[in-house]
Amino acid sequence: MEKTANGQPANILLVEDNSGDARLTMEVLDDCKVSTKVSLAKDGVEAMNFLRREGKFRAAPRPDLILLDLNLPRRDGREVLTDIKEDADLGRIPVIVLSTSASEQDIHWAYEHHCNSYITKPGDLDEFITVIRSIEDLWLSTVTLPTRQPGR
Repeated sequence: MEKTANGQPANILLVEDNSGDARLTMEVLDDCKVSTKVSLAKDGVEAMNFLRREGKFRAAPRPDLILLDLNLPRRDGREVLTDIKEDADLGRIPVIVLSTSASEQDIHWAYEHHCNSYITKPGDLDEFITVIRSIEDLWLSTVTLPTRQPGR
């Protein structure tokens, strides 16, 4: 398996409350050409605790990439995206919105709030796998991600 440009596996934070989608996404990413370490947050509160390294997430790795569902319990994905992009440190982490919503309003809102990409989850299993592999092809194999700063 390939490593990222800095020689480390890519750390991905998957923020997803649907256990089936989470499991499938993690399985596809586990089978990538690029070595990955995927962490799962099941709601928006857990995602922000992970990113801020609070509570049980004190030793959490800093993600190189965030896959964010919009419709989350406890704290909506829209709030999470806003918090991430308004934070001087977290705002550099690329965020891909991966949502069942194909609403033009949601898409425009997400880009206005600085998501790096918006992908509507397909309902078909094979198409879903293709989408996750395309994320790997672009974001982990082609794009140069910001390097991690020491101690983060």
